[in-house]
Amino acid sequence: MTPGTSGDSPDTRPSARTLVIIPTYNERDNLGIIIERLHNSLPHVHALIVDDGSPDGTGQLADELAAADEQGRIHVMHRTEKNGLGAAYIAGFAWGLDRDYDVLVEMDADGSHAPEQLHRLLDQIDGGYDLVLGSRYVPGGTVVNWPKRREWLSRGGNIYSRLALKAPLKDITGGYRAFRRKVLETLSLDAVESHGYCFQVDLAWRTIQAGFNVTEVPITFTERERGESKMSGNIVREALMKVTQWGIRYRIEKLKGLRKS
Repeated sequence: MTPGTSGDSPDTRPSARTLVIIPTYNERDNLGIIIERLHNSLPHVHALIVDDGSPDGTGQLADELAAADEQGRIHVMHRTEKNGLGAAYIAGFAWGLDRDYDVLVEMDADGSHAPEQLHRLLDQIDGGYDLVLGSRYVPGGTVVNWPKRREWLSRGGNIYSRLALKAPLKDITGGYRAFRRKVLETLSLDAVESHGYCFQVDLAWRTIQAGFNVTEVPITFTERERGESKMSGNIVREALMKVTQWGIRYRIEKLKGLRKS
């Protein structure tokens, strides 16, 4: 079956060949629910579950879901160790590009990214954008069930990243996003420096610097109801350090360019 196609009339929109990449680590309680919601919302979309050797049986459940899907829309990648969110997405991107998907989507397994809102991202891809970010902090975006401390930490991180990198995005740290394949083919993914959550900042900033068209659409971000968050103090510190380094490097390169001109 050709990725993302159904029926007799071929759909030429990029989103007709969409792969949603869902990294998992101990998400057995959430995985079946998010896959069901995804296919109830957009039946043609394919999903790649990238499991990092979850000890709770998430990988086994993923295999069972794939075997039960008669339309062949669910795929599974098993990785033997937990190497971080960025590494999981890069592996998923490579898998999807090798199989000729035109749009590759990042989505969390825990339900924080509503599959029912994925069409908002894909509509903008079909409208000509190269990267579309689901944003909590543009008009219409909301956060549900987050402690105020966590929300202000997120908002502060986004403001700092925007100022440090001069990136015109309200939610550059967000993890709900859709890429046209040409973006991922153009960027040197092997050179991405980060593997934790600042991977999101890194990839979005590289996309902007490469000259691609980037936009944001409002989403409702809902804190997980099952399982434990993977966020930690180390992840926050890594992001702060990396963004600061990138910002300094960016300004030095700009100064060098001005002196040469």
